[in-house]
Amino acid sequence: TKMSIGVAEALLSLRPDAAWSCAESYESIVWYDTVQTIPTKQEVEEEVVRLQQEYDNNEYQRLREKEYPTWEEQMDLLYHGGYDGWKAVIQAVKDKYPKP
Repeated sequence: TKMSIGVAEALLSLRPDAAWSCAESYESIVWYDTVQTIPTKQEVEEEVVRLQQEYDNNEYQRLREKEYPTWEEQMDLLYHGGYDGWKAVIQAVKDKYPKP
C-alpha cells in the first residue's frame, strides 16, 4: 500500500520542535508554539509534495530491505560462499529493485 503524506508529516518536517495539533487539513491546525511561527498553507502544501516525492522515489529501498537476508544469514553466506557468494545474493536483490 502506498503511504500518503499529509499535513502532520509536513509540519513535523518544517517545524520539528513546534507544539501544535491538527486533523487532516491546514485549516484544522491549532498552533501552540510561541517561539516558531506557523508555516503558510503554501509552505505546507509544497512540503507535502516534496515529502511524497521523496517517499515514492525511495520505494526501491523499502522493497530491497524486505528481501535482503538477515545479518546472520549474510554472515553465513560469507562463511560458506565467500565474498563472491554473498555479493551474488545481494546483487540479485539490487537487480530486482534497481534505483530509479
